[in-house]
Amino acid sequence: MKEHLVLIIYRLLLPLLFLVAFPGWILKMLRRGGFGTALNERIGIYLTEKEFEPCGAIHLHAVSVGETMLALKLVRAWLTAHPGSRFVLATGTSTGHDAATAANLPDLRVTYCPLDFPWMIRSYLSRFEPSSIVLIEGEIWPGLLISAERRNIPVSLANARTSPRSAKRFLKLAPLLRPFFSRLSAVCIQEEEHRSLWQALGINPENIHLTGSIKFDPRSSAPPTPDPAFAEMLASFGPGRPIVLAASTFPGEETLLAGAILAADDNALAVIVPRHAERRAEVAADLAAAGFSVSLRSSWGKIPPAQGTRQAFVIDSTGELATWMTHADAVIIGKSFLSIGGQNPAEAIIAHKPLILGPHMENFQPLAGHLVSAGAALSADDKDSIVRTIRTALDPTAANELVEKASIVLARHEGATNRHLRVLHPISGHA
Repeated sequence: MKEHLVLIIYRLLLPLLFLVAFPGWILKMLRRGGFGTALNERIGIYLTEKEFEPCGAIHLHAVSVGETMLALKLVRAWLTAHPGSRFVLATGTSTGHDAATAANLPDLRVTYCPLDFPWMIRSYLSRFEPSSIVLIEGEIWPGLLISAERRNIPVSLANARTSPRSAKRFLKLAPLLRPFFSRLSAVCIQEEEHRSLWQALGINPENIHLTGSIKFDPRSSAPPTPDPAFAEMLASFGPGRPIVLAASTFPGEETLLAGAILAADDNALAVIVPRHAERRAEVAADLAAAGFSVSLRSSWGKIPPAQGTRQAFVIDSTGELATWMTHADAVIIGKSFLSIGGQNPAEAIIAHKPLILGPHMENFQPLAGHLVSAGAALSADDKDSIVRTIRTALDPTAANELVEKASIVLARHEGATNRHLRVLHPISGHA
C-alpha cells in the first residue's frame, strides 16, 4: 500500500482511537496524579520560556515506569562514558514522570510524551530541537517518525522487545508498518532470533544490532542493597519469618499468591507488591476478604502493623521494588499467572533471590524459557504447584543452586548497556 495512503488512514483513525481511549486516560491521570502537567505537555503546550530548554539534547521516550527506569540506566551510562551530554526524557505516565524526576540526574529534563497528532509533534520538536531520539522498547509512533525525518533527526529503537503475540501482529501488519519502521536509524535487539522480524518490518539489515537487554544487564546499575528501615518494618511482623515477595501483581493474583505462601509455610510473611500502587484499596479489600490481616506500606507509622497468623504486607509505593527484593527469601513474578505476559525476572536475579514464574511469561521470552530449561527458575501453574515451588525456593540448598544458575543465564546480557552506547552515541549528534 502506498505510504501516503497509509498515513492518511492512520491520521483518520487516530482521533477516533483517542476519543475511545480519552475517558480512561483522564481517569487514570486523576487516579495517579499529575493531571495538569500531563495534559498541557501531552498536547504540546509548555508553560515556561523556550530559552530555558536544553535544545539540541538527546531525547529518550519511555512510557511506563519500567521503561523509564531502563532509560535512566542508559542515561547514567551515557553520562559516564560521555560527560557533558544533555538529555530530555519524555515519559508516558505520571508514575514514570515521578520516577524520572526523583532520579535527579544532572543535565536531564523530564517531560511528557506528546500525543501523535501532527501539530503536537511539531510543537514538541520545535520546542526542544532534539539532536536525536531514542525510543525505549516498543513505542513507535508514525507521526513522530515522519516529523523527525523531515527535520533530519535520527530516531533509534533501544532494547527492542517483542513478545510472540506482538511479533505475529507486526508481521500481519507488515505492509502497513514498513513505510514507518524503515525510517529507524538503528534497532538494538535483545536476541538474535528477533533479527528476522525487524528485517521483515523494513529495517535495513545494517541498522539492526544485537546488543542484549539493558534491563537484563547485571552491570547496568549498582545492585540494590537492603534498607535498614525496610528491615525494621519486616521485623515488626515477628523475627525469623520467611519473607516471600510477590512482585508486580495484577488483579486476581494477590489472593492466589498470598494463599499459596501461607500454605507453603504458615510462618511466612506474604509481601505483595501490586504493579499499580493506586490499587491499594482493592488489593487490601481482596486480601481481607480472604482472611488476611493487611498492612499497607503507605500507612506505616500511622497505623500499627496488622496482627494475626495470616498476615499480608502490601507495598503500595513506586520505585522501591528492587530494594524490597533484597529483603526477600524468595520472589514470585506477578502478571504471569493470568495470561497477561509476565514481568521482568532480572531484578530478582540481580538481587540474588530464587525465582518462581507463572505459565504466562510471553513478554519476557526467550529469557524466561532459558531460565526454566536451565533449572535456574521454578515454574508453577496452579496453587498446588505454587505451594511446592515456594517450599523448594525456601530450602537454602535449592535456593543457592537456583541463584547460581540464574546468574549464569543472565550473564549473556552483561555489557548490553555499553553495546547500546556504541550504536547510539555515534548517531546522537554529540561529539
